Amino acid sequence: MPEPSDPRFLDVLNQGHVDALRALGRTRRFGVGAPLFHEREPGEAVLVLTAGRVKLSCVTEGGREALLGIREPGDLIGEMSALDGGPRSATATALEPVEVIAVSREAFTGFLERTPGVALVLARMIARRLRDADRKRIEYLAQDTVGRVCSRLVELSDRFGEAEGGGMHIELAITQEDLAGWTGSSREAVIRALRALRELGWIETRRRGVTLLDVEQLRRRAV
Repeated sequence: MPEPSDPRFLDVLNQGHVDALRALGRTRRFGVGAPLFHEREPGEAVLVLTAGRVKLSCVTEGGREALLGIREPGDLIGEMSALDGGPRSATATALEPVEVIAVSREAFTGFLERTPGVALVLARMIARRLRDADRKRIEYLAQDTVGRVCSRLVELSDRFGEAEGGGMHIELAITQEDLAGWTGSSREAVIRALRALRELGWIETRRRGVTLLDVEQLRRRAV
């Protein structure tokens, strides 16, 4: 079952550290659908997301796109390449108009060396993401497609949902293909799962979003 959303990186820093980090970078903007960076390219900068939401994805050996996660304002993107010097492990794509502060790898690692408290915040954030990845791997083994879809819908509701008519509406440009990759399922299986949830009266789908009509039933089915 999804856990409550963790605080964003910037949210747990004091204002002095936030200002210092901003001063190290430059502002960049991306339109909807634009890539912020591509998988396997050199990681030359860390991006501090200040507006809009971004999806992270990678391509499997079979050529399918797998959604890894969604980042929102206050999150860091691309920090792993800065820390280990390796190439990008995912592609970052703007789901909405996006604004970031781009900080060079050298400037970011120097900032961490000067501010051990911030380095500890980052270590804790990475540890939470590793725990989340482990939990999702267990889900893939233990749940059927409907259960995995319920897990991701509840997670999206907890993070991005807005109350609407007794339910929770999620306005986010995630496709059926995205949801399939995120749940380790085929697109056809996800379509069947969403149809089953609609027939149960637990969700209502729209072109650019979904409304969870019975969050508690979805949460129980996600276990």
